[in-house]
Amino acid sequence: MLKLLERNIASVDQRLVLLAPPHASAHAFFRNVEVDPSLHDTLVGEMQRVRGGIYLEDGAVARHELSKGRHQTPEDQNSWHLLMLDRQKQVTACVWYMEHTSSASIDSLRVRSCPLATQDEWRGRFRGAIQAELTRARQLGMRYAEVGGWAVAPQHRCKSEGLLLALAAYSLGRIAGGALGLTTATVRHASSTILRRIGGSHLMSDSGPVPAYFDSRYNCEMELLRFDSRRPSPKFEALIDGLKDKLAYVPVISSTPLDAPFEYSEMPAVSASLAA
Repeated sequence: MLKLLERNIASVDQRLVLLAPPHASAHAFFRNVEVDPSLHDTLVGEMQRVRGGIYLEDGAVARHELSKGRHQTPEDQNSWHLLMLDRQKQVTACVWYMEHTSSASIDSLRVRSCPLATQDEWRGRFRGAIQAELTRARQLGMRYAEVGGWAVAPQHRCKSEGLLLALAAYSLGRIAGGALGLTTATVRHASSTILRRIGGSHLMSDSGPVPAYFDSRYNCEMELLRFDSRRPSPKFEALIDGLKDKLAYVPVISSTPLDAPFEYSEMPAVSASLAA
């Protein structure tokens, strides 16, 4: 698998496209940025149709929840989208990466609507665990990110595309010096297991791990996994770093002019603890 990933990373700039959120920050790191609202909207629509078809087939959504076949979420307007394309330039896999500033509050996060937030037994511990993560990001001067919308067309699930996108999310977080974050990972297709192998770990409350839960919106069991883009599993460290270098040449499509560049910083030195 690692050799396959290495080969795919070598040519990833020919298959991966980044869609920037409105007025995203960018800097000299990215070398291939294009402001094209029409193309951006077209690719977002294609991504939503592909995601909708996959989720419908998996039983995660019902047909009436789609808009002309599209699975649309509020996060789509405020996130980076990482898209894998085939030779016909059709979307085959996707994931969104929504970045928050260190001053973000729990109520500004997507995860605020997690079913655990409505359960008397877990509401306090759930919010405390999220607040601890936000505080840690603030203390470290790092951004906080949520990752979701992970979907891979069935015919591409054995081609490492989903894993490549997960690694690319780590790489994207590293560009500005690292990010702490959270993902709601489905147990379906072993997605949560794959993310734990990369470096994700269970969100922790004062009394232990926050448990898996059933999400009736998507008809599946979910796990809350935290990550630190600076600290993946050592097995994937070199791949993530190499992929970060490749992201410099990946097409970045934006619907609006990008904001003033932010200063690029190298990865800070880190100690061995603090799992993703």
